[in-house]
Amino acid sequence: MTTPAEPHVEFEDIAKSYDGRVMAVQGLNLSVRRGEFLSLLGPSGSGKTTCLMMLAGFETPTAGAIRIDGRSVHALPPRKRGIGMVFQDYALFPHMTVEDNLAFPLDVRGIERDRRRKLVDRVLRLVRLEGFEKRRPGQLSGGQQQRVAIARALVFEPELVLMDEPLGALDRHLREELQYEIRRIHRTLGVTVVYVTHDQQEAMVMSDRIAVLRDGMVEQVAAPEALYEEPERSFVARFIGENNRLHGRVAAVRDDVCDVIVGDQMVRGYRVVDCRPGDPVTLSIRPERITLHPEPGLFSNQFDAVIGHITFVGDHLRIHMETCGRPDFVAKISNVVGQGAVLEGDEIRVGWTAADCRVLDYGGAEGAV
Repeated sequence: MTTPAEPHVEFEDIAKSYDGRVMAVQGLNLSVRRGEFLSLLGPSGSGKTTCLMMLAGFETPTAGAIRIDGRSVHALPPRKRGIGMVFQDYALFPHMTVEDNLAFPLDVRGIERDRRRKLVDRVLRLVRLEGFEKRRPGQLSGGQQQRVAIARALVFEPELVLMDEPLGALDRHLREELQYEIRRIHRTLGVTVVYVTHDQQEAMVMSDRIAVLRDGMVEQVAAPEALYEEPERSFVARFIGENNRLHGRVAAVRDDVCDVIVGDQMVRGYRVVDCRPGDPVTLSIRPERITLHPEPGLFSNQFDAVIGHITFVGDHLRIHMETCGRPDFVAKISNVVGQGAVLEGDEIRVGWTAADCRVLDYGGAEGAV
């Protein structure tokens, strides 16, 4: 009997080099649970699509093993891995109707006609395209074409589906609409999905877990909430959501709390990285955790600040300021009448808790520490 936590896909010590010198992927160890939606997230060149292509069988690892259901797939060609694939460019046959596009993978697998018809009808209902059977791809919108591509990947009832930037060619409105549609389909079918994207918001909305990649290595794997609230490395904090970064040196360490010298200020934070006095570190504070005009003594971190400019962003305001030696420090406050009560040029006090200030590895600075 399987359980939700059972590994469906496993990457073990995977390395990939195309030229024998530069490593596109290195030291990759990653397990994908059965039935989960896992996103590979990272900037261009981080190795996420290479990982997907190796899993699909279109690329061969230089070293390491990939297993599906506990079995090595090294010798299995792509067509025998039973994987559904969705690409950014749809890859539909333009001369075929929607139903013929969907029936094609079934015909290749030798599924008889009556069964094909039932499977095509089922997947059309799933992606909400009933009545579009006789249209050709050129008669569909971009969003409809991508729904057909998703349906084609699902029509033969695979247990594992791979998606490589499937929404990248769509406008923002369609992208957001299809994010929720893909998530709905995943929850309906319970298939395992490995999804590649460079869009952090897309990954946060859709995923059960996210693997953040950088230079072919996994920086952190966690649920979206954990990645945002509890980043373990400076790169993850910088890549997932917006944060203020302060660079300094550790002055003192007491259990999970660090005092860090930042310029001529002492900032207290929650220790994530293993560090000692004198070590360079990066502090990460989310803009929405900054309080304006805090009561004296309310926070262990309270500093003078000068308001630079205020940006209206609909449901919230971005307060740009100079504090702790940084001219680009940002606070976010709700767009409520009277909230914040600050004007450009004001000299104010700002504050935040030590728990909201994470002490991370020194991930590089705009200036020297």
